[in-house]
Amino acid sequence: MQVSDEFRDGLIEAIPSLRAFAFSLIGRSDRADDLVQETLTKAWANHHSFTPGTKLRAWLYTILRNEFYSQMRKKGREVEDVDGAYSRNLAVHPEQHGHADMGDMNRALNLLPADQREALILVAASGFSYEEAADICEVAVGTIKSRVNRARKRLAEVLGVDGEAEYGPDPAAEAAIAHTALHK
Repeated sequence: MQVSDEFRDGLIEAIPSLRAFAFSLIGRSDRADDLVQETLTKAWANHHSFTPGTKLRAWLYTILRNEFYSQMRKKGREVEDVDGAYSRNLAVHPEQHGHADMGDMNRALNLLPADQREALILVAASGFSYEEAADICEVAVGTIKSRVNRARKRLAEVLGVDGEAEYGPDPAAEAAIAHTALHK
């Protein structure tokens, strides 16, 4: 059976979001790339099982997630740098606030239980609805909502965020933005 151009284009279009999701699960770009490649290979080989007219991205995320958990089961109880001690010693401190904030967010995300991190990434970062995320994770919608809620609360706690006013640019950046807007 021939692979349609629409299916092929959909695979290519999904690569960046698949990579981001894989990275959120694994935390290493090389292994995330391997997971995405394996996902695309399986999707290509099983294109006949995809139902045209349904959401290709959700189907691909399901394949990626299943492949991730299959790999984790194969590794058994082996744990790599569970507390990040080794990787912290190899890291270079970022020179810009955005990099530092992203580092803080990645560390905070890695403190979340895997099921909460996965639900939060699917809903908040990948743009899936609660219903789509529930289908991908093969759980009830209420379970996804609960996981996302707990993940958000835990992130706020870990990052020391008390309210919405703490999101967005800091006062210095806001002043620079306002100054630039006035002098256009």
